[in-house]
Amino acid sequence: MRVLLIEDDTLLGDGIRVGLMQAHYAIDWVTNGEAGELFLKTEHYDALILDLTLPKKDGLVLLKELRARKETLPVLILTARDTTQDKVMGLDSGADDYLVKPFDLDELLARLRALLRRRGGRATPCIEYGTLRLDPAAHTITSEGQLVILSPREFAILQTLLENMGRVLSRSRLEECLYSGNEMVESNAVEVHIHHLRKKLGKELISTVRGVGYMVPKR
Repeated sequence: MRVLLIEDDTLLGDGIRVGLMQAHYAIDWVTNGEAGELFLKTEHYDALILDLTLPKKDGLVLLKELRARKETLPVLILTARDTTQDKVMGLDSGADDYLVKPFDLDELLARLRALLRRRGGRATPCIEYGTLRLDPAAHTITSEGQLVILSPREFAILQTLLENMGRVLSRSRLEECLYSGNEMVESNAVEVHIHHLRKKLGKELISTVRGVGYMVPKR
C-alpha cells in the first residue's frame, strides 16, 4: 500500500514516515500544499494523510479541490485544529476520518487500515480467499491455518491483488505499492515476487494476463 503524507512539521513527519515504513507501507512525504497537489496529480496512492495548516496551500483547500475532481482517494486529516466546528468542516469537505494531534501511532495505523478496508468494500479486518487468510494488522498470512512466511514486498503485492480481486493490475501499478517515489525500482522485481508467491501459495492463485498484468480471480 502506498500513502502520501502532507505534513510541514519535520519532526512529526519523519516520525510518521518511519512508523509507516515499519508497518510496511510505501510512503511519500512532502511538507507543503503545493508539493502535495503535484504528487496527487502525478502519482497513484491508496490513501492520503493530510495536515490542514500547511505553507503555500491550505490543506482544506487542497482537500476540496481533490473532491471537486471526483477523486475517491481515502483521506485522513491529521491536525491540531480540535474544535467541533473544525472537525465538521473537515469531514464535510470530503475527509473520511479526522485525527487530532497529539495522537498515538497505533491509532493512526488502525484508522488507516479501516480506511483501506472500507475502500475495498470489506466489513471484516482480514481478507479471506479460499483457505488463505491475510491479516493486514498483524501482517500475517495463513494457508489452511498454517502460517506462511512472506517478505514485506511479497505481502504488499498479495494484499494489493486481493484488495482488487477480479481486476487486472499492471506491473507499474504493483510497483507503486512497493516503492516510494525516491526509491530505485528494480526492473524485474514484480516478476520475482510473483514467482515466489506462486511457489509458496500455489501457482493457480495469481493469473498472468499477457501484455496487461496480473490478477487474483474472483471466487
